[in-house]
Amino acid sequence: MSAGASASPDGALAALREQYLRLLQRLEANEREFRRLGRAVWNVQEDERRRLARELHDGIGQNLTALKHRLVQLEDELPAAQRDRLRAAIELCGDTLEDTREMSRLLRPPVLDDLGLGPALRWLARSMGEAAGIEVELEIDELPALDGDLQTLLFRVAQEALNNIAKHAQARHVLVRVVARGGSLQLQVADDGRGCDPEAAFRSGGSGLGGMRERLGLYEGRLELHSAAGEGARLRATVPLVPPPA
Repeated sequence: MSAGASASPDGALAALREQYLRLLQRLEANEREFRRLGRAVWNVQEDERRRLARELHDGIGQNLTALKHRLVQLEDELPAAQRDRLRAAIELCGDTLEDTREMSRLLRPPVLDDLGLGPALRWLARSMGEAAGIEVELEIDELPALDGDLQTLLFRVAQEALNNIAKHAQARHVLVRVVARGGSLQLQVADDGRGCDPEAAFRSGGSGLGGMRERLGLYEGRLELHSAAGEGARLRATVPLVPPPA
């Protein structure tokens, strides 16, 4: 009797351990499936961005180009009194055409698909720096061949970070750096702006930090922000060089 009684607690403990391991395996499997579905949804969103960008450029953009050309042809046929109004229409058409092209590039820059992350970040730094009046310095270390999803991921994080700086930081200089280190890819964005409370920034829906962190989490990455009032901000996104299996 004493031997059976002493064995019973050990058997119960083993059964509990087995149940715990099965539950842990199930939770890990559910988490992997959640991330897989999240990546699939994000890829669908990027495909839709690509499609809309192409339609803006090839459809609306080409129509606006043709309209502007026809308006220019009409200029010589109109009386002088009406040419000023026509020139105003031509100028408006040209401005709308440029806005359409810029929207197309921001939705999905062709350089990202054609040339990769480095050239896409150079275009982003130049265009956003000019638009916001900020000096954006770019440093890109020699990188290995990158998966297309990782290139898109890092580009979107950099785009959101620069948007955030332009809206809120009041910065004059930004450094964007991309390095491959220890089996991971790092994107570092540092500015000399007014700084912030990192915890409050992550809670704020207007900063975009929560969306960045969630997107990186889908690829087993992480996001860090170091900042203080008046001391600028330093953001670092880290993601494994080898993406998770689809």
